[in-house]
Amino acid sequence: MIFLELFFMLLVILVSAEIFTNALEHLGEKLKISEGVTGSIFAAIGTALPETLVPLLALLSSHGDKETNHQVGVGAILGAPLMLSTLTMFIMAMSVIGHRGFGGHLKPEKTGLIRDLDFFICSFIFAGIALFIPHTSELARGLIAFLMVFSYFIYILVTIRASKKLVNEGHATEASNPMFMERIGLPNNYLIISIQLLIGLALLVFGAKGFISGIEETSSILGISALILSMLIIPIATELPEKVNSIFWIRKGKDTLAFGNITGAMVFQGTLLPAIGILLTPWEPRKEVYLCIFITLLSSLWIRILIQKSNIKIWHLGINGIFYFTYLYFALH
Repeated sequence: MIFLELFFMLLVILVSAEIFTNALEHLGEKLKISEGVTGSIFAAIGTALPETLVPLLALLSSHGDKETNHQVGVGAILGAPLMLSTLTMFIMAMSVIGHRGFGGHLKPEKTGLIRDLDFFICSFIFAGIALFIPHTSELARGLIAFLMVFSYFIYILVTIRASKKLVNEGHATEASNPMFMERIGLPNNYLIISIQLLIGLALLVFGAKGFISGIEETSSILGISALILSMLIIPIATELPEKVNSIFWIRKGKDTLAFGNITGAMVFQGTLLPAIGILLTPWEPRKEVYLCIFITLLSSLWIRILIQKSNIKIWHLGINGIFYFTYLYFALH
């Protein structure tokens, strides 16, 4: 029965992702903004908000064991960037291997992708440094947390500022299909687009919550520790299904939107949430934690080097999949 529930919730997530991305493309087209802004900010934040609640609820909860709540919070915070930079990139690339071939090219707009990765890598390095600052040094930890939050707002400003130039260079957001609500006779205006966005997002939240519930019930049978469970299972349950948007986009040839949806979420999840973790938890070095940060940075640097030197090929992102399973092996042994 639990597997039927998981399957149903996955279907809900797939349908809601299609509804959400369809409306988002029309919103970006009407606002005359670049694909980078649509993917890296609008889509990334819109789909990242539901799973952001998981670590926040764990850290702020007054119920249960405090140490366990901290482990769940830290695991969910660090597990999301790990999964985005490794497994999600890998699955996205594999989704078009039939159309483009193993050596096929992925061609996102470079400046936006480089900007996303630069902000993420710098912020996540700070998250790693904070592990080795004693939690009694409140000023130092507070300063790092402030810099990480501040960097995200700078990132938003820089991304929006770059949008006009990218639109002029031909990277404007263009809707590939009519809006779903147009097909039932409703007009294509901001109100109707907003309604479709809210419907898609509400279904995403509903599907993700149901998926989380099913995953938690399944994983409890396996007897996995709170930290490992939250680092591996929660991101798969909350983040991965909502990044189905990227699979839809890349299969339509919208590589910039597909990558931006992932790297934009990496910036969001790699700045604001670690800052909260640094302030509200001991945030101390453990094998699972610093290995997670190391693998995440390594996979992000790998993409950063590739995009700087040449176009990314599909097989390149197979390496990101190897990074994920390498972490999985060492974390569980």
